[in-house]
This record gives sequence, C-alpha cells and structure tokens, in this order.
Amino acid sequence: MDPFSDVITLLRPHAALSKPITARGKWGVRYAAYELPGFAIVLAGQCWLAVDKADPVRLDRGDFVLLPSTPAFTLSSEPRAACVPVEPSATAVRHGDPDGEPDLQMLGGTFRIERANASLLLALLPRMIHIRSAENDTGRLARIIDLVMEECAADRPGRDMVLERLLEVMLVECLRWPGINETSLPPGLLTGMRDRAIAGVLRAMHADVRAGWTVAELAKRAGMSRSAFAARFSDTLGCAPMEYLSRWRMTLAQDALSRGGKSLERLADEIGYESASAFSTAFRRRIGCSPGAFARTAKLDQRDVLLAEGAGNHSHSIILNPS
Repeated sequence: MDPFSDVITLLRPHAALSKPITARGKWGVRYAAYELPGFAIVLAGQCWLAVDKADPVRLDRGDFVLLPSTPAFTLSSEPRAACVPVEPSATAVRHGDPDGEPDLQMLGGTFRIERANASLLLALLPRMIHIRSAENDTGRLARIIDLVMEECAADRPGRDMVLERLLEVMLVECLRWPGINETSLPPGLLTGMRDRAIAGVLRAMHADVRAGWTVAELAKRAGMSRSAFAARFSDTLGCAPMEYLSRWRMTLAQDALSRGGKSLERLADEIGYESASAFSTAFRRRIGCSPGAFARTAKLDQRDVLLAEGAGNHSHSIILNPS
C-alpha cells in the first residue's frame, strides 16, 4: 500500500478553477488569506511572490508554485513593490499597463478538497512548494496544468471525473518531487516516507489498519530496537507510532461517516476496533462529538457546498489568480 495514494484518495480534489494571468510594466496586488489550495505556473516572464509577510521569492519562466492552504500573499513586478488590495476574479486578468505585449504570462488556479480531510494536506506539505525550472524539469507539471486548463474551459462529458484525476496526479507529482528542501518540511507523512525504515512501517500500517499493531512489532519490521524506533518515528512523524495509527483510523472513520452507507459495527471492524461502542468512545474522545453527530454535520456541510457551487458562487475560488 502507498500512504501517499491513500491520502490523495481521501482528499478527493475537485471543483478546479483556472485562468490566465498577464501583466506589463510596474504593478503589485495583495490578497487576504484563503483556505483552499492554490497553484500557478509561469509561462513567460517573471514576477515576485511574498507569502504571509515572508521575504519575496522570484518566480521565473517554467516555475511552479503550490500553496496547500493559501495564506495572505502579494504578487508584484518587483520585490517590495507597492501593492493594492484586490479581490479574486473568475475571469482572465491583466495587471499594470493594459496596452502592449505582456511582460508576464501565468496560469493559476485553485481546487476544493474534502473538508473533513483538509488537515491531511496541511500535515503533508510545507506552506509553499516552489519548483524552480532552472533546477528541475517542470515539463510534466506544465502538461498536467495544460490539461487542467483545457478541461476547465470545456464542457465535455466526464469533465468532473477527469479534473479530479488530473488534480490527483498534480498533487502526487508535488509529493514525490525530490527537490523539496527537507529542512523546510514539518514532521509528518512526507518526511516519514523519505526515511526508508519508517516508510516500510507506514506502508504496513496503511495496508492493514485493522491489525492490532504494537510498537514492538513495528520496531521489528523497521529492524530497530523498540526505544530507537519509537524515538525515530516520533522525530520524523511528529507523534508516537500508536498515536499515528489512531489518527489514521479516525481519518478513515471521518471520511466514511461523511459519505454514509456503513453501520457503526461495520466501520468499527474495518478500522480495527473491537466493537461499535469502543469505536464511538474513541471517536468522541478524539473528535469531540459522537459519530452520528459528525455524520449529520458533514451532510449539512456537503449540502451547503453543493448549493454554493450550483449558484455559481466563485467569488473566492481563484487563488494566485489576482484580478
């Protein structure tokens, strides 16, 4: 089993929106924080991106950026340029001088992920992934984004399913990109999967979440002593082995409850609890409400999202697509 695939499957990226961005001359725009993941790739020219008051980063032709949860940011023609606050737009935009050939051409977009599992993406990645074309071949990502753009612009049969698959591929490409600076990664699954011994243990737990794993059994699988394994796992993942397993089980439970169709007895058995009551007690202790209450709230949230999307409410759906 591949834990990355497990996580991407639970995120279920969907509802992609994308558009072109062009600019000429001197300009700068500022955006407030927004929770959805955003991505962009520079097709021509360059610009400067400053995320959440951090130092500006230059984006050159071919560079790709992914913001797992978009914080406040500025986009400008030069570092520390004066920036005006703007609201997102769902149509193509032009910055600076409206006449003449643009100095900058970008494609930017955003997508929704399953709300109940949104914290998974944040736990996986640093707050910004910047893949530089000067150091890495971003051709694969460029081709994926081209396909996303084509699907967003068309109204062909199977559009939503194709977009979901393309977004999944884009996320996987980011997850397995070798150029992410490991010193910038928070403890979590992405860091764990780069440690061969820990990665083997993670695959085992994901492959058989029902098993009654113990630290001793997992340490043996990693080829380490119990104490050394526990310390290394905690340093790498940011939590103890049994805590990670409990979190993953609860993540699977939240996903199943949000989709419905399973009895508590069946769900409890599938994720390794001896009974529905044992599962309910653990769920309430960790999540803060009963499984039934969580399921009802999830259905209401899904209804609200569908109503918003059906009404064409995209006023805050374009991230890194400044207007």
